[in-house]
Order: sequence, then C-alpha cells, then structure tokens
Amino acid sequence: MRQSQLFTKTTKDLPADETSKNAQLLIRAGFVHKTMAGSYTFLPLGLRVLRKIEDIVRLKMNELGAQEMTMSMLHPAELWKTTGAWDSVEVLFKIQSRTEREYAIGQSEEEVVTPIIKEYIRSYKNLPFIGYQIHWKFRDELRAKAGIMRGREFLMKDMYTIHENQDAFDTFYEQAKKKYLEIYSEIGLVTKVTEASGGSFSKKISYEFMVLTNAGEDDILYSEKSNYCINKEITELEEGDESPDGSGPLKLGKASEVGNVFDLGTRYQEAFDFSFIDKEGEGKRGVMGCYGIGVSRIMGVIAETLSDENGLVWPASIAPYSIHLIVLGKDKNGEAYKQAEYLYKQLTDNHVEVLFDDRELQAGEKFADSDLIGIPMRVVVSDKSLTLGGVEVKERTGTTSDVVSVDQCIHMFTKAC
Repeated sequence: MRQSQLFTKTTKDLPADETSKNAQLLIRAGFVHKTMAGSYTFLPLGLRVLRKIEDIVRLKMNELGAQEMTMSMLHPAELWKTTGAWDSVEVLFKIQSRTEREYAIGQSEEEVVTPIIKEYIRSYKNLPFIGYQIHWKFRDELRAKAGIMRGREFLMKDMYTIHENQDAFDTFYEQAKKKYLEIYSEIGLVTKVTEASGGSFSKKISYEFMVLTNAGEDDILYSEKSNYCINKEITELEEGDESPDGSGPLKLGKASEVGNVFDLGTRYQEAFDFSFIDKEGEGKRGVMGCYGIGVSRIMGVIAETLSDENGLVWPASIAPYSIHLIVLGKDKNGEAYKQAEYLYKQLTDNHVEVLFDDRELQAGEKFADSDLIGIPMRVVVSDKSLTLGGVEVKERTGTTSDVVSVDQCIHMFTKAC
C-alpha cells in the first residue's frame, strides 16, 4: 500500500473528548474514527489489525473442533422474555418496529443459540455441540469512556457448547483454556486466568482472562510465583495475604478482561425445554458452556499496554503491515526513489505486507508518523543509506539500525515470510 494513496492521515492533535490512551493513539494514527461515545469506525489500518486478530482466534477455535456460524443480531423480544433476561439485563438495547413488535439488539447469543441447538441436537451421539461466531455485539453502556476497550458496539468471538455431563464440560474447558492462552501469546499479550463471578450468566465461578494494565477496570489479586489469580470482588483476601496455593504473598493489580468462560449449567436448556436422549434412553439437559473473546477489546488493550511515548507498537502477528518502507529525498527520478520502488515491488510480489511512504514530506515527519503507526520494522532508503551500502533497517522499538544491501533486505524479509 502506497501511503500517498491512503485516505487517512495522522494528526499531532489529541482528540478533545478522549481520555483513554488507546482511543487517543488509534485516532491520531488513523486506525479508528469516533462516530460517538462507545462507537467507532475501523479505518483501513485498524481493520487490518482487527482481521488479523480474528484470523488467530478463528484458527484456534477451529483446532478445538468448533464450527463457525453467524447468528442474527436482531432478536425477537420473545426469546429474551423466555429466559427472563428482557427485564433483568440492563444493558440490553430494545427497539420497537412500526408494527409495534419489540426486538432486542444482541448483547449475547444464548437466547439465539439454544433454540438452534434444540432444533438439531437430539441424541448424545450428536454431542458435543461446539459452535462459535465472530460478530458485532451491542450494549447500552452508561459510561463508554475507555475507547474501544469498553464500547457500545464491539467485535466479539462467542462460542457455545453443550456437553453430555459435567466431566465432559470440565475436560473441554481445559482444552479451551489452553487454546485461549495460545491465542493471547501469539497476539503478544500475557494473560492471567482469573477466578471471577458468573454475573448475570451463571451462579457458578467463571474464569476471566486478564491483562495487567493501569487502564484496567478490574482489581485482581495474584501470585507472582504461581498461576493463582482471583478477582477482588469475589474474595475477602487482601494484598499481602498468603496465596491459597501457598506460593507467597498476593499482589494487587489493575487488569483488563480480554476473554471469559462461563459454566452455564442447565439454565438455558430449562428455559427453552431442550433435552437429548442419553445412552440409557433417558432425556438429559447436559451442561452448557459460553466462551468469549473480545476481539476489538484486545486491539484496545494492546494499544494501551504495548505503546510507548512515540506511538503504537504492534506485535508482528497483528500489525497492519510487516514493513514500513520510507524513501527520503526530493528527486523523484533519483537513485533513492528507484531503489525504493524496486524494493517495494520485489517485497510485495513475494507477498510481504508493505506500507510504502512515498509522500513528499520531510524526514522528521515521516519518522514521526512511522513511530505513531507502530509497524514492527522500518526500512529507509536514502542517498545517505545507498552511499553506506544499501538500506537502513530498524525495529520499531530498537535504538540502533543496520545498513544492508537491497538484495539482502529482500532476502531477509521474503525468507521470514
């Protein structure tokens, strides 16, 4: 992509009505545009990041044996009234049509997926059911002030399962937890599996996947010497207390939730009168599970936690482009431009993702934009670099650069690809 053709532009100005770091950076770098509080348009650079997070999540869910679908976002009120959630879920958007029928705009999908399960799952031989989607959700948040970390509309992966019994659910949960941790690791986040309240979904203990960040909305207590972690809202433990697993004193930290798992038991099966025939020929409800990952929220958390004083810092796995190619010089017919064009063509022909800054701007402006946008690798072609033997290669977070020949540069990045 030639940066001269990218319709979005960077800005030095902080958005006047944004207090969260993620929103400030993403807006300034041209990744998102604010439509209103809690609602953002994902611009070309931002959408590339979002899609890459999606792809990682989708791969890991498919490895679990899950089947992808896309469920409706507009739900008849009757589904929510069947479970009692129409009156109990405060964040539910409700609308009325011209025909005076009432509808909900989906904030979760239990009310939609359970009738689907009832339609197709008749026997234990059909189990487990493992279905998921990556789709937009809507919640009537009173205070949407955390940028894309807490929006009124957001992209989410939600997976639902039905298992024959509790043991089968527990076994699958461990498999799902492993895949979740693989997802976060590949994306570049270190998460803590945290015991938490099931909230409006379940009376049982749920598990949240938390990332430590000062921008977080949750207080967690965790051990630095073990995997023990618990949400402070469900425990009487305090900072400095001994961890229940005996690993040492607990530490208090702010954290942001990027995923969760709920054991829903039989709540929704009972509401919709779902059962299947077990091995003995008897009707059973089974155990239902719900597994969420905040796809757009992850993007916001990364903007908060991995950025620096100069701008965004994207992990290579989800960066909008792999390389930011920058050409310096005023002579469009000069050697620097010729070599930059050659390098751009060779890399893109070999499927390397390149953002090519071919704009007629001063070097300082280009470097500042490059730092703000946060692409992992920067390659600079200039008369100076060519005199030194080639092009200048530097990591986004690096303090030094290396000069390599143009052919070495091509080999370096095409081999990595």
